[in-house]
Amino acid sequence: MKQLAAILLCIAFADCRKTAPARSGGSGDQDSTISITVLAPVNVAKPNSQKIYVHYMPWFENKSTSPDGKWGIHWTMANENPDVIVANSQRQIASWFYPLIGPYASSDPDVLDYHTLLMKYAGIDGVIVDWSGVHQVYDYPLIKRNTDSLFNKMPKVGLQFAICYEDATIRNVRQIAGIDTITAAQDDFNYLQNVYFKSKHYTRMGDSPMVLCFGPQVMKTALNWQQTFSILSAQPKLLSLWYQGDVTGPEGSGEFSWVYEDYLAGLQNYYQNRAPVLANALACAYPGFKDFYKEGGWGNTLFVIDHNNTQTLQNTLNLARTSSLSVVQLITWNDFGEGTMIEPTNEFGYSFLETIQQYTGVAYTKAELEMIYKWFSLRKKFVQDKSKEGKLLQAYYYFVSLQPDKASEIINAIE
Repeated sequence: MKQLAAILLCIAFADCRKTAPARSGGSGDQDSTISITVLAPVNVAKPNSQKIYVHYMPWFENKSTSPDGKWGIHWTMANENPDVIVANSQRQIASWFYPLIGPYASSDPDVLDYHTLLMKYAGIDGVIVDWSGVHQVYDYPLIKRNTDSLFNKMPKVGLQFAICYEDATIRNVRQIAGIDTITAAQDDFNYLQNVYFKSKHYTRMGDSPMVLCFGPQVMKTALNWQQTFSILSAQPKLLSLWYQGDVTGPEGSGEFSWVYEDYLAGLQNYYQNRAPVLANALACAYPGFKDFYKEGGWGNTLFVIDHNNTQTLQNTLNLARTSSLSVVQLITWNDFGEGTMIEPTNEFGYSFLETIQQYTGVAYTKAELEMIYKWFSLRKKFVQDKSKEGKLLQAYYYFVSLQPDKASEIINAIE
């Protein structure tokens, strides 16, 4: 079954055909033979030579995607209820900030298209997904499903993807499923090798797939990683959380920087004193930090970094620019629980993505971002209209092929 699943996913990651029908499920009186011209993705021109990736959380569920028919815990934490409507017709969610499209499911194909198109037009090269492995514990199967759904989109839009492995999940796998630490980790990396690493869209350092580890928190010896990697045909480039690289020994290949309360001093010290002695290091940038943990019943507030409109993001981007590091990780696309999200929100609009557009140097502006939002809204509005769905699907392919003017013509005509 594992081999069959790997084959099916590899097929899903393959290139699309030249024509395709509109998605199914419309009103009976609409034409069901609408033909769509599938256009290949075109890379966005960027004067900034740094590779820009964004850390992505695939853990959101709504009532239609959760096995129990309830909102997922990352919208509710311990005490919030999205069925409750609060100020400005917003749902009650476990965050100080509200997504422009409202709370969503991470497996929703329209949401994934919306997210990846926004990334593309901001000059972002790909995602680094926070991943919990393959085991049947807690919501890990849902996170795996959602990650598969997201990665399936990447060839179509022309973006790359990579994994940030949450090795802390192995502790729960051991306690609940009774699988020992090394076997659990080997299962996870066997899946990565058989399914993700084979894709030409998986991010590489040199010839090796890049894997981040948020820690290590459980796999804290070089022997742990040697045993885990012993089953692989090719070893990945393993990057640990900053100042944790020594834990992995010779199996490790570097570190990535992260959010820190005294962020300016912390990043400056890392770039000047730690990064130069590492084989590989990733810079980072983020818009701020304001968690909802205390209010949501998940413990205490960790700390606060004021967003200061877009100034914190600009400050961290400036440091990333002068770090001399070739790869920057944006933290994060959508961690609403910690307030590090850069996707459009009611509070900040498109301002974070506009700042990133200026940093990457792309030729696009807020106008394209707004048009992508309109496109998403129309997809949801006309989900039962095959004719309009077909036109909107064609607009999607105009977006991925960098023909936003043609996409806009379709959108404005429908709107």
